[in-house]
This record gives sequence, structure tokens and C-alpha cells, in this order.
Amino acid sequence: MNTLFAETLRKLRTEKSLSQRELAGQVYVTRSTIARWENGSRLPDAMMITRLATCLDTDVNILLAAAAASEETPHVIMVDDRKMFLSSALPILEEVLPYATITGFTRPSEAIEFATANRVALAILDIEMGHTSGLDLCRKLLAINPRTNVVFLTAYVEYSFDAWSTGACGFLLKPLTAEAIQAQLKNLRYPFSLGGAKK
Repeated sequence: MNTLFAETLRKLRTEKSLSQRELAGQVYVTRSTIARWENGSRLPDAMMITRLATCLDTDVNILLAAAAASEETPHVIMVDDRKMFLSSALPILEEVLPYATITGFTRPSEAIEFATANRVALAILDIEMGHTSGLDLCRKLLAINPRTNVVFLTAYVEYSFDAWSTGACGFLLKPLTAEAIQAQLKNLRYPFSLGGAKK
């Protein structure tokens, strides 16, 4: 439950003297959707947050920050079948996301098992992993939790067109760098708490 976003949205709406139904009409959702956002049981995606900010005449960063704030430590996973790559890439993720729980997997089946038991905020997936495709893994992870942000990581730029058809929200080319991760974090479909991430 995200109480900070709920309270922020309710405060901004009442300051504009709008009812839930009136705000719903302006952003093209139902009144019950606004109610769910204001009771903290649901969060809008980044595009809808931008639309809300426009209607409420407020800085979009206020709503984005409230949506990102969470009492839970975000789970971030990286899946690559090469142990050597994981051992060098995971410290870079830890540098950028110091307050996230970061877990690496060489087997897609283990990543699926983890995602079933834990809410994964961000999954960074290699595309070519032996007999398993990262594209298929992406679809399975999104079936478990549609709000997982999936970013593909590969050495092959030609995969980028196939990657976009899976519901992923980003694409990185190897080798992995902190700067590239930071750029992707700004474009996540479902923002989450970045903790003390370095700029």
C-alpha cells in the first residue's frame, strides 16, 4: 500500500476543489480508479501520473516521488547465463541502487521461482541464454507481476525490435555501465524507490 502517493493525490485534488468523479473525467478513468489511487491499493503508471500532474497543475516530480516512495525494499534481479558477467555486473547495480535487494540468476527457472515468491520491481535480462530466450522469460515474469519493469541487456543490437514486443520498458547494450542504468531508471514504466541511488 502506498500511503504517501494516496495522501498527496487526495491533497492536490481537494486543493483544486475537484471531486473524484471530476478528476476521473479529466484524466479519462473511472471514479473507482481514483478512489483506489487515493486509498493506496493501486498506483497509476508513469504516463497517467504525468496526466494527473497536468490536470492538477502541479510538478510531475512531486507525484513521481510520492509514487516511488515505498516502505518495502525493492527487489531487483539480473538474469544472465554467464557467471563471470554476473559477478562483474552485480556490483555496478549495487552502486546505482544501494538500497535495493539485488539478486543474480544464471538459470531462468530460478528467476521465475524468485519472482513468484517476491515482488520484483526491476528485472534486467540477457536475451540469449542457451536454450531459453530472455524474451520468453520477460513474458513469464510479466504474467507473474505486470508491474515488473523489464530491461533487456544484450551484446546484439539486432534484438531490439523483438524486445519491444514483449512489454519490456528498456534496452541496454553490453558492457553494462552505471550511467546506462541511471538513464534507464528515468524511463521506467512503473517507478519505484531508488533509495540513495547515486546521480
